[in-house]
Amino acid sequence: MKISSVNNQLIKDTVKLHNKKYRDLENQFITEGYHLYEEAVKYGNIKTVFTIDETIVGDKVIYVTLPVLEKLSQTKKPQGILCVCEKVKNNEVTDKVLILERIQDPGNLGTLLRSALGFGFNTVVLDNTCDLYNDKVIRSTQGNLFKLNIIEKNTIEFMIQNPDYKYYGTSMNGVELSKIEYDKKLALILGNEGSGISKEVLSLTSENITIKTNVESLNVGVAGSIIMHHISRI
Repeated sequence: MKISSVNNQLIKDTVKLHNKKYRDLENQFITEGYHLYEEAVKYGNIKTVFTIDETIVGDKVIYVTLPVLEKLSQTKKPQGILCVCEKVKNNEVTDKVLILERIQDPGNLGTLLRSALGFGFNTVVLDNTCDLYNDKVIRSTQGNLFKLNIIEKNTIEFMIQNPDYKYYGTSMNGVELSKIEYDKKLALILGNEGSGISKEVLSLTSENITIKTNVESLNVGVAGSIIMHHISRI
């Protein structure tokens, strides 16, 4: 079977997944490209594969023409394969947790998710951030989101439910990161690009971290990555 019409009902319904409201309703999202397909096969839960590549086989594979794939894609030159996956399921909270409060830039979110996985912060809590399943975030994570335990929850609610963790905030007036003793069970909290962590959350942290630098401030993606790398070496 090959779908050749952009007006096919399945194609029209799949295109809707580029809209957050529809993603939330269906609990599904789209990934594009061969690398993300390979990661989804290993770690994700694929519902459907749309492709023009007939070397890709399987009971979930649907072949389409290039115009149909272009209709489904949000890239100018689609690689030839696109997957519909179920959203990532939550798992047990790990010893190192990254909490992101009100991060709004998809690039920053993608960077922090990659760094979290790279430095052992395998649970990530998202509090009012930009949409994890935005196509820009998906591409920037390069499939790493499939390997993380991602929880969407209010920061204070998470802190109340997990009192056995030590919570480290970030602040311009905090303690230099190399001078802090870190607990084994810890959570690092990073805040909004412009306003940082909310005052309510800062009032509940055990200690607040700062990075000594010769520039006025660091991008939250860079700062968070530096802190996670430092903690991972201890």
